[in-house]
Amino acid sequence: MAALSDLAPAVVGEGLPAESISQSFFRVREGELSDQQAALHGALVIHRGLEDLCDAPLSGSDLALEVAGMRQAVLDLIGVAADEDRDDVPPPPVAVPEPGAGASLESVWSARWLIGHQVHVLFNVCAAVAVADATRHLRDSDGDAALLRLADATVYVRGFPAAMTHASTIPADYYMAAIRHTMAPPSVDIPLSGRQHRGYKLFRASMKDLLSVVPDSYEHVAARAPELAEARGALLEADIVDGERHVTLAYSMVHLRRSIAQRAEGPDNAVAELRLMRHRRAAQYAPLIRFGDHYVADAVEGLRHS
Repeated sequence: MAALSDLAPAVVGEGLPAESISQSFFRVREGELSDQQAALHGALVIHRGLEDLCDAPLSGSDLALEVAGMRQAVLDLIGVAADEDRDDVPPPPVAVPEPGAGASLESVWSARWLIGHQVHVLFNVCAAVAVADATRHLRDSDGDAALLRLADATVYVRGFPAAMTHASTIPADYYMAAIRHTMAPPSVDIPLSGRQHRGYKLFRASMKDLLSVVPDSYEHVAARAPELAEARGALLEADIVDGERHVTLAYSMVHLRRSIAQRAEGPDNAVAELRLMRHRRAAQYAPLIRFGDHYVADAVEGLRHS
């Protein structure tokens, strides 16, 4: 970060207007940045995330997935391929960052809620770019380059639920008492929702574009390009698992309460709504992956014709 800072200072985010209530709440901003500034700000997000991970009670598997996403983000932001010889890149420091001393648990928990979400936003944007790159390479018939970027995208998507779990490694009682009400009226004008995160919208749009270029079933793609079938399948499986883990994470935090942003015509609670989202995604992907959820796909298809 010191080398990046020497080239140009970080942009003061608070000086940029928030384009949504969600951006304001999670302290996320959008603006035109140079490659160096984008790398610097991405590194700052990762540094804060790593500092908090020193103290966050995250499982070893999620810790590995989130750190893998962070590593991939650094490589993408500084323009270095994962398999390149990086003798000129200094090794990371051996000492890990020390967690903040003297801070109250409540302030640590509140900060963690924001830090984990900011890492998640970074992963969303990086994944959207990786999927868009892969799609462009497929259109240009550059299969090898497409496979590399699909693999990068999969690293990020596997990191999605890890980052969200990181944000949620706070007591559920504290979340309910101190955080949840700040994301709904009257604290904010409209309830905050994942639908408002532009990075996630970009990722979903990039996935839709990818499947418009490679729409065929797993069997058809595997017959002509087995590596592509497996790479696409790994990405789609990761996307399904992200939806599944969102269900269980919501249950651990709010149990069977309604979502603060739930539409009146939706299911009775947040968990049920998230489960429906998972089922729709699994049904869409069923023919595209090796072990698709054809039970759910058949059920969804039956509902469409009932």
